[in-house]
Amino acid sequence: MPELPEVETTRRGIAPHLIGQRVTRVTVREARLRWPVPRSLGRELTGQTLHAVERRGKYLLLRADTGTVILHLGMSGSVRLVSGDTPAGKHEHVDIVLGNGLCLRLTDPRRFGSLHWTRADPLTHPLLVDLGPEPLTEEFTGECLRARAQSRKVSVKQFLMDSHTVVGVGNIYASEALFLAGIDPRRAAGRIAAPRYERLARAIKTVLTAAIKQGGTTLRDFSGGDGKPGYFKQYLHVYGREGEPCTACGRPIRLIRQGQRASYLCPQCQR
Repeated sequence: MPELPEVETTRRGIAPHLIGQRVTRVTVREARLRWPVPRSLGRELTGQTLHAVERRGKYLLLRADTGTVILHLGMSGSVRLVSGDTPAGKHEHVDIVLGNGLCLRLTDPRRFGSLHWTRADPLTHPLLVDLGPEPLTEEFTGECLRARAQSRKVSVKQFLMDSHTVVGVGNIYASEALFLAGIDPRRAAGRIAAPRYERLARAIKTVLTAAIKQGGTTLRDFSGGDGKPGYFKQYLHVYGREGEPCTACGRPIRLIRQGQRASYLCPQCQR
């Protein structure tokens, strides 16, 4: 699933081509995504100018004159910029055609993504209103994590992956940040001391910043708005490296299961 670095990479790739452009046409070939694409989308959006392309967690926000498109890429979705006359493929469900001749095309083979339109403040939308802090802001600190973790018995890995705790820290980046912070992913969230949470908050910022710099992590089918894959996979310390030597101590990386998800750790470096 595209996580924060992949969505941010996509945002940065498409924003310069969208901002200031007028929408000339909207085509919905398949409305049956995770939630139905609004029937009114074409009528509402056509003729409007896009003023900003923002991100909240894993959601892209395309702000127009009278409302905002809220877009989630789901498990396998992506958006790409193509020429407005490019024929659509099998899984290319929605086109937003712009005055500059480009088309923002949503592709989603599994149809787990979603596209919404709202005239209200998008941050008050039910999908966004209860999200946790953005991890790359000053608001996100070790104290912020520690306060939310008090008395929590859930594992720290699952705690990090809860979007009410912090947004955008999915399976890959939680594993990598916990390795950098030297914390065992199985440890109870409520039993981690404040200094270790400070180290973990810094590790999360470090991992996400590095991943964004490399364009995200391509494990299977992610690509950014320009169609290029992400290269952070080459810099992973633990994720997907079962049996390989730890980059710090040389001990074999171990694979465990947490909440039906794969977790990776170094049994020597993470306590």
